[in-house]
Amino acid sequence: MAKKDYTNWDRKDLIKEIEQLRKRKKYGLVWEDKPENVVEQCKTELPVLEEVKSKEIITDPDKPTNILIEGDNYHALSVLNYTHKGKIDVIYIDPPYNTGAKDWKYNNDYVDINDRWRHSKWLSMMNNRLKIAKNVLKKNGVLICAIDENEISHLGVLLEELFPSKYITPVTVIHNPSGIQGKNFSNNNEFLFFVYNGSEKSIALEERDEDSADVRPFINGAKGNTKSYLRESGNNSFYPILVKNNKVVGFGDVCAINFHPKSRVVQNGKILEIYPIDNDGVERKWLFSRNSVEEIIDELSVKINSRTKEPQIIRTKNKINYKTVWISPKYNAKKYGTELVKNILNKDFPFPKSLYAVEEAIKASVHPKDSIILDFFAGSGTTGHAVLNLNSKDEGRRKFILCTNNEGNIAEEICYPRIKKVIAGYADIQKAKIEGLGGNLKYFKTSFVPAEPTDKNKIALTEKATEMLCIKEDTFEEVKSTKQYKIYRNKKRYTGIVFDHQAIDDFKKEIAKIDGKFSLYIFSLGDDTFDEEFEDMKKKVKLSPIPEAILRVYRRVFK
Repeated sequence: MAKKDYTNWDRKDLIKEIEQLRKRKKYGLVWEDKPENVVEQCKTELPVLEEVKSKEIITDPDKPTNILIEGDNYHALSVLNYTHKGKIDVIYIDPPYNTGAKDWKYNNDYVDINDRWRHSKWLSMMNNRLKIAKNVLKKNGVLICAIDENEISHLGVLLEELFPSKYITPVTVIHNPSGIQGKNFSNNNEFLFFVYNGSEKSIALEERDEDSADVRPFINGAKGNTKSYLRESGNNSFYPILVKNNKVVGFGDVCAINFHPKSRVVQNGKILEIYPIDNDGVERKWLFSRNSVEEIIDELSVKINSRTKEPQIIRTKNKINYKTVWISPKYNAKKYGTELVKNILNKDFPFPKSLYAVEEAIKASVHPKDSIILDFFAGSGTTGHAVLNLNSKDEGRRKFILCTNNEGNIAEEICYPRIKKVIAGYADIQKAKIEGLGGNLKYFKTSFVPAEPTDKNKIALTEKATEMLCIKEDTFEEVKSTKQYKIYRNKKRYTGIVFDHQAIDDFKKEIAKIDGKFSLYIFSLGDDTFDEEFEDMKKKVKLSPIPEAILRVYRRVFK
């Protein structure tokens, strides 16, 4: 940071400078904030979205509609602050790693290894986006950020500042087993930061197949005589497990202190009562106490001991806690990233993520099968591909929102064609036919209207807001369109947009014919919601003034 020469400053300016220095952070991450053009642009122009109809993909109207936004991700995130505030379940991003290899631009200039402001520019860029991205996360949402050794320390501190008191943990992913030769170490890993906006309790469990499941006897310390393994250290874990036809069917009560079974297996009619007693007759404990064992009954099974011919209780854990180091051939970024993209598009793309690493990251952030996943550094579209893949595996209804600029035609020639082929199916470079996964996609580009709050500009913003409102309400099917109003729908609800309040009576007559609830947006130069005009329909419509509802969000984002 360059030193300032205060020699010729007057008293007023010196006092102002001292006040600024007092406000400066004394602890945490401090960097030289470099103004960013796309952020400054929003002081004079407001971002909106315009649909590119020719790029729409519809294969099944019953499936969710996914979204691809072409434009700077800061502008796209600004729009999403209105359309998706508090709605996103998972954000997965793979930002530029700032290696100094001219792999990203700041204010239209590549940032290289000799740029003395390299780290400050990267931090400014990330801070600007993460600050507004956190607004779209649900209260229990999860942010996942890929990074490598170049910025991991800076990113970690930045996340701590933006998400104070949240559960944040880095995970190491072995993405290049053979390693990339560096000056000192051969790097074979990168990192995923997981930020849980709600609680660490929302972390999912890793699913294992039969070959890699954790299988072990349910008796505590089967081969050890430590006191903590024995009944005397906890009688609540000494009770019979009930078995019928070689299947665990229930559990008996905790045994009285003075009760000692005559044998490990006791026949009680058609039920076998199995106690935690080892082959030497020592009374041990089950791994779970009686009041918690019901939760894992599905993990318990019966195996006949080949030597004693007696049944023993086995616990098979198909779901385990995720480890903080991920090692698997499926995370190989060359095979399931670079080569996969080449196979789909017959084009080279630098450093795409392994499809299955992204898929696993989404699975690790436990959320319902109808969750919304956002990636605002979409690149080659791996996140969208991963969401479609997950849906095909478990019949989910997840939706993705991808945001990418078109630098090097990445949006139009890489990201969009990849998603289109994955949805519709394609022939790979070996001419093998790959079946499509199905799905729907809407393609939008960022556009702008003047920010000065004149009547003319408010009218222009309202006229350009149709796509934003359809995205916000997830209603893309047009029912009726006139110069004065428009009506859209999905299978559950309707959206109405009234551009001319003089057409309210005609609009009311039209929606009176429709059986369904309406989110209704009415143009107003002020903040008038026209409640009186819709008093007789207050149970049918939810009113909101535009563009004021949009401007209110933008004032908060761009303050």
